[in-house]
Order: sequence, then structure tokens, then C-alpha cells
Amino acid sequence: MVKAVGVDSGTKTMDIYGFDDQDGKVLVDCALSREKVTENPSLVIDKLREIQRASGKINAIAGPAGYGLSLQKAMDASYEDIALATFVTQADVERRLKIVGLRQVMQLLKNAADLNVWFTPGVLQLPTVPEYRKANRIDMGTNDKVPSAVLAIKDQAERLKIGYDETSLIVVEVGFAYTSAMAVKNGQIVDAMAGTAGFPSFSGMGFLDGEFAYALANTVKDFSKLRLFAGGAAAVAGFDTSKPIEEFVEDAGTSEKTRAGLNLMLESIVKDVASLLPSVKPKEIVLSGRFTAIPEFNKLLKVRLESFFSEIGSKIEVVKIHGNAKVAKGAAEGAAILANGIAHGRYEGVVNVVKIRESKGGIFDHLHVDEKTRMELDIFKKY
Repeated sequence: MVKAVGVDSGTKTMDIYGFDDQDGKVLVDCALSREKVTENPSLVIDKLREIQRASGKINAIAGPAGYGLSLQKAMDASYEDIALATFVTQADVERRLKIVGLRQVMQLLKNAADLNVWFTPGVLQLPTVPEYRKANRIDMGTNDKVPSAVLAIKDQAERLKIGYDETSLIVVEVGFAYTSAMAVKNGQIVDAMAGTAGFPSFSGMGFLDGEFAYALANTVKDFSKLRLFAGGAAAVAGFDTSKPIEEFVEDAGTSEKTRAGLNLMLESIVKDVASLLPSVKPKEIVLSGRFTAIPEFNKLLKVRLESFFSEIGSKIEVVKIHGNAKVAKGAAEGAAILANGIAHGRYEGVVNVVKIRESKGGIFDHLHVDEKTRMELDIFKKY
């Protein structure tokens, strides 16, 4: 019997899901406001301790880890490791961005000796992604994106009655800030288009035009990471991101400007998927994330993807991910599955196929820059 819990850092909410693999009992299924977590990071640790008091000792917890770390117990991670996994400038630390709250959650988890917390990798740390695909990449999918792929692998294996190592898919997680797409071949993540290094998302602008980056670098004196969370489909639509995202989809029916933003978002997802086709020939496209809980959005995206595949002469089914969580997002459930495998539970086979234990490296390891620049990047260890 293994009791496992997973935490999805998210942008809008930090979700927590846990289960007992003996009888499938759900131990926790909840979402905490990221605003409240940023104000009081101890909320997460308090919640995990509450779960442990109610359910007994938790065998493993897969905690949030920003851009990812090689698999390790939280207590073994150094403060420098945590700083790099949540890297921001000193000015952004002082602005108290949400990522600063996440960093403090990680620091508290490191010091929570009563909780068996593990920090897990992002896509960049996985050995299954060829080195050449990692060139000049930092964000290939943060540590909360890998669990979405893990849940999708488990889901496809169970639905199609195949082995984990026979799964083949592209999982698309459409979140509040970013969209991430990951290519899974033979049960392993082999490529990704994600977050700040993918096409525009709902609030995030995605990758930057090099000339735009140059212009900003020479005009903005204090470039904040906040800018990376803006300029996406919501900005194009002129949509207030404090409003429910359901209204964004609804408004597209009557507002031409909102329709343009929605079209940007939908087409960007198709482009993310199309960019991964040289890396995998998927059996399915699996949809996950906050936006896919909106039926109309799901329908529109499914039509777009299926039309694209039809036009290039392929027939690939588009399915919504199947999970047990009712409140928490699929990424939290996937993180709980990871934690279960780490603790040698029922789903250890998924962890073995994905090669979580073989993860290694840091976020700046694959940047092709001169030695002076590489050394100067160490400044982020201090913040």
C-alpha cells in the first residue's frame, strides 16, 4: 500500500491531489489560490501536514520545483538549486512575483523533515530528449508539465490496453498562462513546445521575436518576468484576465477582437502540435489543462486539430485526458502518480519508462554562449 500526493504549482491555482493505491481512495483533491500562496507560502505545507494527520504517513509527495531539478529528496536540494529552479532578478524578488512565493514553498518543503517530499524534473532534465533538441532551451516544460504527460501515458495505456512503452501521443496542456505540448514516443517524452518557448498562449506571449527581444533589451531598463506572462491571446483580445476564462470563449461569439484572440490561441496550439510531428507519429492528441474543462473551447480545438490532420492526409484522434481528480487539474493527479512510482507503488512502471530517476542537469546547461556569459549566469544562484 502506497499513499502518494502530487502538487501542481500552476499559475492561477496550486492544486493538490493524493490517493491510496491499495483501494484507490482519494486522500485530497483541492486547489489553493496562487495569490494566497504567494502571500503565505506555509499554506501548502500546512495542507500537506493536514492530509498526513488525517490519512497516516504519506509515502511520497511530488512537490513543485519550478523549471525542474534532477529527481531528489527536497531535503537534499541546496538553496542554490532552488534559486536556479525559480530564477528571477533581484528586482522581481522585490516585486514578489508568484514565482517568489513558489521558491519559498520549495524552501519550506526542504525543511519539512516530517514530509517525504521529492523535487522532480522538467522536460529539460529528462535523458529521453536528445541533446540537440535542448540547444539554447531553458523552458521545455516546467516540472508541473511532466506529470501531465505521465497521466496521459497511463491513460492511453489503460484505454488502449497496451504497455506504457507502447504509448505514442502528443499531450497538450492548455493552461491559464501558457500552453505546453509534449511529444511522447514509446512512453518517453522526446520533445516539447512549451511555455515561454512555444507559440502564444492565453496570457503568455510565448517565444519572442529576436528583434523584439533586442528592442526591449535596449529600451526597457528593468525587464521583469511579468512581461513573459503578458502579450498573449488575452492581450490581443483586450480581455481582462481577472474575469473568468469562460467569458473569453463566450465573448468570441459576439466580439471580433475577442474572436481574433481566440483564433490566435487555437491556431497556436495547432502550430505547437505540428512542430512536434517530426519527433513522433502519435496515436492520439491528448488534451489537458484548465481551458479544456470548457466544453465549447474543447470542441473548437478538437475541430481545428482534426481539420489540420485531415488536410495533411492523416487521421489522428483528438481525446480529452481521463483522470479521477474533480477539483485539482490533471497535472496534480499526474504528480501523485509520479510520487506513487517513486515510492515503488502500483505505477512504478510509468516512472521507469519515463526515466524520471535518470534525470540530470541544470537549466543553463544547454545554452551555447561564451564562457564569460555562462559564468555571469551564476548570479541567479544568489537571488
